[in-house]
Amino acid sequence: MKKRKRIEASWYALFTVPLLFVFVTVVIIPFIIGIGYSFFSWDGLPLNPKIFVGFDNYIRLFSDSRFTTSAIHTVVFTLFSVVAINLLGLAFALVVTSKLRTRNLVRGMLFMPYLIGGLILGYIWKFILGDGLVYLGEALGSSSPLFSNWLLDARMSMVALILVSTWQMAGYIMIIYITGIMAIPDDVIEAASVDGAGFWSSLFRVKFPLLMPSFTICLFMTLSNCFKIFDVNLSLTGGGPVNATEMFAMNIYNEIFSQSNYGYGQAKAIVFLLVVAVITLIQVSVTKKREVEM
Repeated sequence: MKKRKRIEASWYALFTVPLLFVFVTVVIIPFIIGIGYSFFSWDGLPLNPKIFVGFDNYIRLFSDSRFTTSAIHTVVFTLFSVVAINLLGLAFALVVTSKLRTRNLVRGMLFMPYLIGGLILGYIWKFILGDGLVYLGEALGSSSPLFSNWLLDARMSMVALILVSTWQMAGYIMIIYITGIMAIPDDVIEAASVDGAGFWSSLFRVKFPLLMPSFTICLFMTLSNCFKIFDVNLSLTGGGPVNATEMFAMNIYNEIFSQSNYGYGQAKAIVFLLVVAVITLIQVSVTKKREVEM
């Protein structure tokens, strides 16, 4: 018995120790070092001196209008994107779990956008929503604002960012909702049908309450991903026009790599982490309380 436990412990260590080592060296140690850098004024060059400024970098955040504006942009983008992604993903899941004959093909097609890298996806849509729409408008002989370069307009560029992010994430979120729907026992649905529940009544009073674990996961993933968006933001709009679509992550990137304010940028990153952590933890705690057992 003891020998068996030793063997199991050896196998456990074989698979967990390397992963733990990678996690500590790639995540934990850089995170701790980053916290230390946030208390210094430094341009990131190893030969240049680091000047200790204490909490000045954090205090400076409250008077940084560009950082505040990027925070507002991120909140607006996240609110609309989270709603759009989850509604569309849930709608897709309901369709492909029905008696649709081509449901497997539809699942694959809807999931495919998620497999495209964010940078590549942004560049593809940059052409479509930029020159592509202009060319299409000229070909149709239309002067509608719809056939203009969306990325040159502040409002439309934000709409473009929401549209592309929704198109990318909805298929992935659909898979999670499909799993939740298929986990609902058939006898529960049949019992609701026998009791006279129609499609909408069954959806809102039976399926949705039993889908709360899926809602918890999907809301957590979409909230965290939308707050942290960077690759699509960089390739699609670049934060433009005139910083109208500059999000949290891009503002931090520009602060560190474009303006060489390494310490101040690290302070922004720490605050950004705390904001995302608090919001997602609140979301998880609220939705967890609404979960019911099957």
